[in-house]
Amino acid sequence: MSEAARGHLAMLVFSGLIAGSFALGSMAAPHIAPVALNSVRFILASCLVGAAALATVGISREALRAPWRYLVLGASMGLYFVLMFEGLKTAPPVSAAAVFTLTPILSAGFGFLLLRQITTPRMALALTIGAVGALWVIFRADWNAFARFEVGRGETIYFWGCVAHAAYTPLVRKLNRGEPAVVFSLGAMVAAAALITLVGWREIVATEWSALPGIVWVTILYTALFATALTFVMVQYATLRLPSAKVMAYTYLTPSWVIVWQAALGQGVPPALIAVGVVLTVVALALLLRDDEARARLRAPRA
Repeated sequence: MSEAARGHLAMLVFSGLIAGSFALGSMAAPHIAPVALNSVRFILASCLVGAAALATVGISREALRAPWRYLVLGASMGLYFVLMFEGLKTAPPVSAAAVFTLTPILSAGFGFLLLRQITTPRMALALTIGAVGALWVIFRADWNAFARFEVGRGETIYFWGCVAHAAYTPLVRKLNRGEPAVVFSLGAMVAAAALITLVGWREIVATEWSALPGIVWVTILYTALFATALTFVMVQYATLRLPSAKVMAYTYLTPSWVIVWQAALGQGVPPALIAVGVVLTVVALALLLRDDEARARLRAPRA
């Protein structure tokens, strides 16, 4: 398996794991402040990734060079989560999810600005098809639901959070100096944990941790291990092997994975018409899986 193929596989798993946090999070959200939950998940995830780094590649002095890089990456992800929860105070989840589908296109823009990565016409077509498919799934194939979409204050706040999220992937490739993915992820994760904890300190102190139901602890453990620790490493790994637009394009699969999770958790199966959106996201990914550079080399005349 090529390095690029491994990057795609990492992002496929990433989209499924992230979807699980949405499914479980919707069950735990009524019982705990979102900022408090995310603060704990990032602290736990930092401990897990730190232990993994020490047990495998180790943390060398070279990895600690220019620590400002980790602050930049941590601020990017921390800002995303802070603005996401701030925006969700007033933005309906469906509207916020629609805003999130802009992330791959924004990431392609940052990839050009920071790395001069060029989005080919086929990649642009794939991003467009993926966006349409994701919106189809998000709005559950309901045109009236889409027509009622209005951009309010919460959506605007969350949009700037998505801008910060989109900048993260090209920043990883820009700032990485050869550090292993697990070590580089650890630095960014610790910085994000510190920022989120600072912002959510009041909610953390006010939370009655001993009175929380079991679903909250299941969600915290799942999000810390699978939806934070593993996904951070997967994004770092994939970003060093794929263009930013291709990495972020896998977010289009998240709504479809959410449907699978909800069915598995006994929360119902959506109408069959939604399968149209799932097919569109698969078509988009099929286009993105093609390797432009390899094909260009095959077509190039031999000297």
